[in-house]
Amino acid sequence: HSPSSLLSPRRCLHFLVLYLQLQESQQSSADFRFYIENHTRNPDDLSRKQVRIYQLYSRTTGKHVQILGKKINANGDDGGKYALLVVETETFGSHIRIKGKESEHYICMNEKGKIVGRPDGRKQECVFVEEFLENNYTALVSAKYKGWYLGFNRKGRPKKGSGTTQRQQEVHFMKRQPKGRLDPLEEFRFTPVTKRTRRARRLKPNSKRN
Repeated sequence: HSPSSLLSPRRCLHFLVLYLQLQESQQSSADFRFYIENHTRNPDDLSRKQVRIYQLYSRTTGKHVQILGKKINANGDDGGKYALLVVETETFGSHIRIKGKESEHYICMNEKGKIVGRPDGRKQECVFVEEFLENNYTALVSAKYKGWYLGFNRKGRPKKGSGTTQRQQEVHFMKRQPKGRLDPLEEFRFTPVTKRTRRARRLKPNSKRN
């Protein structure tokens, strides 16, 4: 027998395994594509972006970013309808667009550094770049105006981008799943932040109660 004839069964088995793996990969891809399509109203854009729904917890207010329309603040309650954000992630990097699921307005930053909500998020002013910080927080810097960050003061009001830096707590956020929502396909790591964790230090001195 020639060496090629002896190896042919092995080659056939190898190709069969590769074929099965390819079929499984295509099925998983199809399932994931179906999942994304159910989270966006623009299926034609699926080739360019992926869509996630989550909340942005503000480090300064202890509340969530909410898009009411043209007005945006960081006073949203956990699970509030205006705090649900549809985040469109470009496949080529960490560039994202953030849209309110209820209001359908995008978070944008104009040339003066003012944070505004707009119904059309295709302009560069509505694109932000994610910066992952060592303290498990995320900062969002404008893709058009370098060094200008999305930020909110202690009252939940937007800060002008020109007065922000990455080190300020006002520009630090945590991604959180909506209240009562469990998504096994979610790729982000979410940090649960509750009122108990925020008040733990306050209650510690008075922990002895009858």
